[in-house]
Amino acid sequence: MLTEKLYETDSYLREFTATVLKCEPLTDAQMKRSGAAYGVVLDRTAFFPEGGGQFADTGNLHNAAVLDVQEIGGEIVHFTDVPLTVQSEAVGTLNWKQRLRRMQNHTGEHLLSGIVHAQFGWDNVGFHLGEDEVTVDFSGPLSPEELAMAEYLANRAVAENAPVTACYPSPEVLAALDYRSKLDLTENVRIVTIEGWDVCACCAPHVSATGAVGCVKILGSESWKGGVRIRMLCGLDAVDDYSRRMENTARISALLSVPQLKTADAVERLLASQQADREEIGRLKKLLVEAKTAALRPTDGDLLLFENDLDPVSLRNLVNAGMQLAGGVCAAFSGSDESGYRYIIGDIHGNVTEWVKAFNAALGGRGGGKGEMVQGSVQATREQICAYFA
Repeated sequence: MLTEKLYETDSYLREFTATVLKCEPLTDAQMKRSGAAYGVVLDRTAFFPEGGGQFADTGNLHNAAVLDVQEIGGEIVHFTDVPLTVQSEAVGTLNWKQRLRRMQNHTGEHLLSGIVHAQFGWDNVGFHLGEDEVTVDFSGPLSPEELAMAEYLANRAVAENAPVTACYPSPEVLAALDYRSKLDLTENVRIVTIEGWDVCACCAPHVSATGAVGCVKILGSESWKGGVRIRMLCGLDAVDDYSRRMENTARISALLSVPQLKTADAVERLLASQQADREEIGRLKKLLVEAKTAALRPTDGDLLLFENDLDPVSLRNLVNAGMQLAGGVCAAFSGSDESGYRYIIGDIHGNVTEWVKAFNAALGGRGGGKGEMVQGSVQATREQICAYFA
């Protein structure tokens, strides 16, 4: 029961009429995956089923929403939310905004992959057309300069508005054809040709000329299994991404009071200033701890400290110094009665692991450690903490 693939002969077909050949309930797994309830097979369809790294088209069939389309056992199955009557006629309507954007991205990917293959010899070994971005995996590394070159050539191809065609060559023609493919194919191979730029085996719909791609933009790249994975967008998706980036740049520009094209320089200056501030703060913290350490006095008992102006590292350094002066434990607390207190407690005379368990039990604390220093928090008040040590 073969379905005529209208999307292969006219990728711009948005609405069509077809006869319902089959309508059956989906399996539990299919329902969970798609959110649909029925599988509908038609005698002809413009809905592209998921394949070749691209998600399926969505839209409507009569009064049913098409939530997914899959090729199963040689049949193109439309996953719908409600059933359709077998042998009835149904009008199919594609989500055209979605289809157009996917065609722009997919054709743009062909352009870029064909150029990378021709210029640098690397193969496209992975492709995914997601909702937010397109990822393409190449079999070898590409430098930033090489990626910039490939992007420029792809956009030159867009400007040239080269024809994009698709056909099924005969086995003889196919055998002599130089084309890109991830698989070793021998028959029923659909070849998509971008005149002057690329020849590739592909099952998906494409725009009719490269000008419809709009633009090709590489968003970033990373090393991937000995090669490189790039992130990219084309056409209307690239325009939307550019708009969001412009809005973000405009906000940064306003916050830093610099022209938009000077924001990176301004951020570098800001980071350098912050680094200098951090170094100065570190120096002052060290002096503060030294001053507080100098103010400590030896005691035969416990040494109890409340220090809200010290960070955890400085507080630990103060406890390390106080442990040398205390006959018992040196305990430092930072916080408030409302929010609770963080603590660091140490004792050079022995293990405080068991001691802190009793302390936590008495004051509703939590935390611990091993050896001569422990840390944690308590929800008790300052008065309760002082009473415990008294």
